[in-house]
Amino acid sequence: MNPWLYALPLAAYLIGSTPFGVIIARSKGVDLRKCGSGNVGATNVGRTMGRKWGMLCFTLDALKGFIPTLLAGYMLGVLHRVPTTAEQLLWLGVAAGCIFGHVWSFWLMGKGGKGVATSLGVVLGFFPYFTYAGLCGFALWIIVTKISRYVSLGSVCSAVVFTPLFIIFNIHRDMAGLWLLGAFAILMSALIIYMHRGNIKRLIAGTENKIGTRKTGNP
Repeated sequence: MNPWLYALPLAAYLIGSTPFGVIIARSKGVDLRKCGSGNVGATNVGRTMGRKWGMLCFTLDALKGFIPTLLAGYMLGVLHRVPTTAEQLLWLGVAAGCIFGHVWSFWLMGKGGKGVATSLGVVLGFFPYFTYAGLCGFALWIIVTKISRYVSLGSVCSAVVFTPLFIIFNIHRDMAGLWLLGAFAILMSALIIYMHRGNIKRLIAGTENKIGTRKTGNP
């Protein structure tokens, strides 16, 4: 294996650290960290600056997970065959780098977003092992968010069903050989749920912000 491939997780972290929400807001003269919830993700961009800017931020945050992950899979030559354990570790390192970079951004002194859009990009780029589960999870996110008008509820629901969906779509493969991917699916889902712990408390209390509101103070 080319030694340069081991630099991919670090490169992925730096790419994942790019705070597109902050950049978009700053281009309009807005300090996103002082507006709305103070979060740097797409939800706060949309609530603070409008839906089209929120969608742009979501797309860019997803792409910074999708492109490095898909590119790493291509460079490793594992997009159409079962990767070895070493290849899985390196591929997962790239995926984790993208997500960790977004959640704990180097450019924001260790702060960042909640990782939903970037995680979606990662799972879509992890072809084909996570791709179909990711598409189903994204469809569920759209449905739950549309009906409830709670972005956080859609995100948590998608995270909960992702691992079972991964198993369903890969049951015909050698699941013992994919145990690292299964462990990553669980950890990624757990991270998203953990990052939404405050939202879950507010959902239970009935104080969570809905789409279309401009309330402040809820991170």
